[in-house]
Amino acid sequence: MAERLFSVAIDGPSGAGKSTIAKAAAARFGFIYVDTGAIYRTVGLAARRADADPHSEAAVAALLPGLDIRFDYGPDGTQRMYLNGEDVSAAIRTPEASMYASAVSAIPAVRAFLLDMQRDMARTHSVVMDGRDIGTVVLPGADLKIFLTASLQARAKRRLAELAAKGDPSTLEEVTADMARRDEQDSNRAAAPLKAAPDAVLLDTSELTLNESIDAVCALVEGRR
Repeated sequence: MAERLFSVAIDGPSGAGKSTIAKAAAARFGFIYVDTGAIYRTVGLAARRADADPHSEAAVAALLPGLDIRFDYGPDGTQRMYLNGEDVSAAIRTPEASMYASAVSAIPAVRAFLLDMQRDMARTHSVVMDGRDIGTVVLPGADLKIFLTASLQARAKRRLAELAAKGDPSTLEEVTADMARRDEQDSNRAAAPLKAAPDAVLLDTSELTLNESIDAVCALVEGRR
């Protein structure tokens, strides 16, 4: 008998470490990792390239029929994003892309456009999926829901280190301000705002190392399985 599929939904604010932790947990259990934020970033990139106002539902919705968005996995398990056949995995990882992603993700038409793509993965694979509304909207029936968070200061320092490693000259003050704006947008949008599902396990990683955070998530998965 085939092993029953298992789904893990990890939600939380920008910079909480969701992607890194979710990817590591998926690898440990042999699950597929789905970075839904990367999918929204790809739509945001398309809007920026088209000079469309990312806050305009009409302008962004008009782009959707012409978008071919796909994701695949590299040899190391890294999720690669493709926009109309172009690998945009690096292009979507900038502070500007984050703001565009936050704006377009507030548009109901965008969320509807991407919903089936996300759910299809959980129908056919055991997954660890991270984002802003996985436990509340995308996978409300997930076997385990985790709301992963950390203080704004801790998240900003982590994001600054990531950007510095890529040669980005952003300052801590700039990163903190951008992240605070992103938190405000994500938490107060009308469509699927960032919030913990009622049955989610809250995990604050402010005082945890990366490895401790990964172990904590894996322990929750092991316990639920």
